[in-house]
Amino acid sequence: MNGAARVLELLAERGETVAAAESLTGGLVAAELTAAPGASVGFRGSVTAYATALKQELLDVDGTLLVERGAVDPEVALQMAVGVRTRLGADWGAATTGVAGPDPQDGQPVGTVYVAVAGPVGAGKVVALRLNGDRAEIRRESVRSVLELLHDELSGNARAQDTEQNGGN
Repeated sequence: MNGAARVLELLAERGETVAAAESLTGGLVAAELTAAPGASVGFRGSVTAYATALKQELLDVDGTLLVERGAVDPEVALQMAVGVRTRLGADWGAATTGVAGPDPQDGQPVGTVYVAVAGPVGAGKVVALRLNGDRAEIRRESVRSVLELLHDELSGNARAQDTEQNGGN
């Protein structure tokens, strides 16, 4: 079972949904999720905010942050995840931002990627990646990484809920 199918299975078990905010992946996260059977149960939709201005306009990323640090930044990734979660009415938001190449962007080298997940509880989580390979490989690995992060967060939160529910017995 691939990463998307595992994520959708966990979402279905929990009765929860996810939405994706994508920059460098340009819709590949949404494509991966919708390729899996049963995607309509857990996947709400996505926003491909490739242009920096759209990150602010559509995903509520702080404009000052974008001016000061650029779009390739861990806090931008987290705000994208929170923004898409809120805008699309999902329990979870997943986001990708980074530099796929061939040229550096915002002072960041090719292969600098941030993936983030924001859920119904907690502040969310961001992972910094330093990826090698060509543009296609960097984008593919970004998709795999954000789905793995989402899977890990769903698995961890499921265990925490079980512990809380069973803790008093």
